[in-house]
Formats: sequence, structure tokens, C-alpha cells
Amino acid sequence: MTSTRIIIFAKAPLPGFAKTRLIPALGAEGAAKLAQQMLINTLHEALAAGIGTVELCGTPKIDDVAWQGIKLPLGIEITDQGEGDLGARLARASERVIENAEAVLLIGTDCVEMSATLLREAAQSLHEHDAVIHCTADGGYALLGLKRYSAVLFSEMPWSTDAVARTTIARIGQLGWSLHVGQMLHDVDAPQDLKYLSPKMVVA
Repeated sequence: MTSTRIIIFAKAPLPGFAKTRLIPALGAEGAAKLAQQMLINTLHEALAAGIGTVELCGTPKIDDVAWQGIKLPLGIEITDQGEGDLGARLARASERVIENAEAVLLIGTDCVEMSATLLREAAQSLHEHDAVIHCTADGGYALLGLKRYSAVLFSEMPWSTDAVARTTIARIGQLGWSLHVGQMLHDVDAPQDLKYLSPKMVVA
């Protein structure tokens, strides 16, 4: 059975750098604190899924002062996102994993509904399909799972728009790949999204 690697793309939870769209509601420090909670929560859920290696693909590099004092869980691999736009960084990571005969789940830290169960179900879907996607209500996606690679899924994408998910789905169709579309999820990016936080999340 193919191993499934979970790659979590994340910014260092630094005030003024992470979750900047939440600063009007939470302040720079509050937004960074929430970003850190969401990062740690996502890492723990990924580890709890138990489906393969958990990799934190961060920016800036992990030895940067921005990461100082952030206590990351044991048992994860840490890599650098590198240069280029989001598409270039996602493409580089997914190609590396798939060339190593692993399937990959690409996720961020913005979706507080991301759970060990959801990740396990996504990995199971990849046993039966070439790709799996969980779209978000804002038109993006919270998870993209692949066991085949094509640069077309990442190049010249309308990132940060409501067309990301539908464009990705259309391109998977053009490739002739089988696709499982999972449940709709919600990212916490802007003040109006704070209602999706669970009570355990501190937002001030």
C-alpha cells in the first residue's frame, strides 16, 4: 500500500506576518497567537491520523528568528517552502513526494475543521482515485490529495480568488484523472470567519 505524506504549508506565526487579514479584529498579536494555535492543532491532527510522514513546509526557514520560541511537536519533518509563488512551492513539494512513490495530502493551517479522521478518509480516497479535494466555502481548497503529478494543477492559477477550486477540478478533469470531492470546509482568513472557531480556540 502506498504511503501517504501529509505536507502542511505554514507561515511562521509572527505578528504582522501571519493572519494579517485578522488584524483589524484581533490585533497583530492576537492574530499571530491564533495562527500559532491553528498551526499546532493542524500538526497534532496530522500526526494523529497515522497515515504516513507529517512534514511542515514552512516560511521563512525554520532557523529564522521568526520561529524562535515556537514549540513544534516531535515526530515531524521540517522543510523550507523555497522561492516562487504558492503554485511553484506546492508543485515542488508534491513532485518531490510523488517521485518518491508516495501519495501526498497538501494542506494549510487555515481550516479548523481539519481532523485526523478527515485526513485518514482523504488518504483512503487516494487508494481508489488519482486525486481528492476538499473545497472551501470561499472558493479555494483546504486539502488537495494526489498520487499523480502534473504541473498544470499549480501553474498560472488564480490564487487568492474564488476560482481556485473550480479551476483545479476542471484541470484534473482535463488530465483524465479520477477525482473524489470531499465535504465543503471553511477557512478562517477574515474577521467574518471567526465564527467557525471552536470554543477551545483563544482569539484575543
